[in-house]
Amino acid sequence: MIRYKGCLAFCLLLLIAQMAISERIKDIVDIKGMRGNPLSGTGLVVGLAGTGDRSALSRQMLTNVLRDSGLVLSPNLLTGNNAAVVMVTAELGPFDREGARIDVTVSAIGDAKSLQGGILLPTPLKGLDGQVYAVAQGGISLGGWAASGNQATATSNHATVGLIPGGAIVEKAELAQIVEQVGQDQLVTFSLRNGDFTTASRIGELINGLYPASATVLDASTIQVKIPDIIGEDQLVRFLDSIISQEVQVDTPAVVVINERTGTVVVGENVTISKVAVAHGSLVVKVTETATVSQPVAPFSNAGTTQVIPETFLEVNEPPAHIIVLPKAVTVAEIAKYINAIGATPRDLIAIFNALKQAGALQARLIIM
Repeated sequence: MIRYKGCLAFCLLLLIAQMAISERIKDIVDIKGMRGNPLSGTGLVVGLAGTGDRSALSRQMLTNVLRDSGLVLSPNLLTGNNAAVVMVTAELGPFDREGARIDVTVSAIGDAKSLQGGILLPTPLKGLDGQVYAVAQGGISLGGWAASGNQATATSNHATVGLIPGGAIVEKAELAQIVEQVGQDQLVTFSLRNGDFTTASRIGELINGLYPASATVLDASTIQVKIPDIIGEDQLVRFLDSIISQEVQVDTPAVVVINERTGTVVVGENVTISKVAVAHGSLVVKVTETATVSQPVAPFSNAGTTQVIPETFLEVNEPPAHIIVLPKAVTVAEIAKYINAIGATPRDLIAIFNALKQAGALQARLIIM
């Protein structure tokens, strides 16, 4: 049954790979300049039910907050473990303007046991340039919980990391610049996430079919598009949408990926195998150790003694090997049919593909993870 399930899973992977489906350009490319910016800040969560930090760090930080409110206290006077120092992170999107709300992630950096029920005090979020781009605050939503007593503790999921949906307000925008001015021309650059000359060429031909002489394929990953002069600034969004919403057939390289740790085998659509014979069999050796008691049988005799004699039974079972001739396969479906015919498990497939590569019959690049 295990062998059957393994072969079925491998066959399904091959059938999925065989289906040549067109993809939208927006799903396979990135537009140069359109990216987010990471933000981070150190904040304080309060309102915890005794599950906060026990270290001096949270007490000192809480003392600083109270000092800003006009209360001057010593950190030693603050007890209760109801506060926790946290790291607050977020991503400023390429088109997030002032006043927009973005999600933030809150992570405990001390010895807090849980952030459940906590409220994040206002926390400035800075970019890598040291400038404040957003301010975060609000109640924390956890995907888990934690409860403890004197003798036992129970937890569900991770209770020291939480999310505040829309918890930060953008104070300063960092808008993406996707249009480059080169001389008299305005250019937009598309970058393929998986570089391939064939796919890049197809995208270039498709764009030139919509807007003649506007696209130039620079390499396997880069397509540069000149914005026609008739396209005004107010029409730029519609121009880009008319391109990235188009579908193009993505060409995939001939690759076999093997993960030795998990026994996973993924075969690309264009993988072929030259004519070769494959033998698949197994040798089963069974060794059994037993002990036989030897008892003297001569009556009224003291000459013999009782002895324990060990015996070994060796059974060798070698099922006949399955030999099958693989003609040159042109589709992954044929590869699946022939290899599954010999009842190969995923672990067997790893050995078979390695042997095919060594024999020069596998017309693909073999990647072992």
